[in-house]
Amino acid sequence: MLNWPLLGEFLIQWLTLTFMLIGLVGLIVPIFPGLVVIWLAALIYGIAAGGFDTKGWIIFILISILALAGNIVDNIFMGTKARQSGAAWISIWVSYAAGIIFSLIFTPLIGLAAAPAGLFVSELIHRRDWRPALKTVRAMLVGWGWSFVVRLIIGIAMTGLWMIWAWL
Repeated sequence: MLNWPLLGEFLIQWLTLTFMLIGLVGLIVPIFPGLVVIWLAALIYGIAAGGFDTKGWIIFILISILALAGNIVDNIFMGTKARQSGAAWISIWVSYAAGIIFSLIFTPLIGLAAAPAGLFVSELIHRRDWRPALKTVRAMLVGWGWSFVVRLIIGIAMTGLWMIWAWL
């Protein structure tokens, strides 16, 4: 005879882990909200498994803090690197605005290309020389790369915290 409650718990845990792994792999694609997927998987697990006891709440709060920090790190790393290379604040804001506006009007992939293009055009107008404008774009993309590394580490930590919640 099957133990239905145990089978249900097993399925909930493995579905949660599957979605968390999808979130981790999705971090490779900058427009995919991998950390949000991991956070939502933890939230749904807590609701479906009835896991919001004291330990569950503490771990879920930690997962939430990590998700929030990970979603902010993109902008901080990209903006900081661009600023360190000499980009004007207005150019950085133009870049963010271009990314958001083009993502909403067209697709997130177009928005992804529009952010560095917006930085380049704004810096080109500001400096009247394409070389330093290109230098700021390169720096912004380096910041983007570092933010991926940090978001991946945060995603692994979020998944690890969930494993402690579910399996210990």
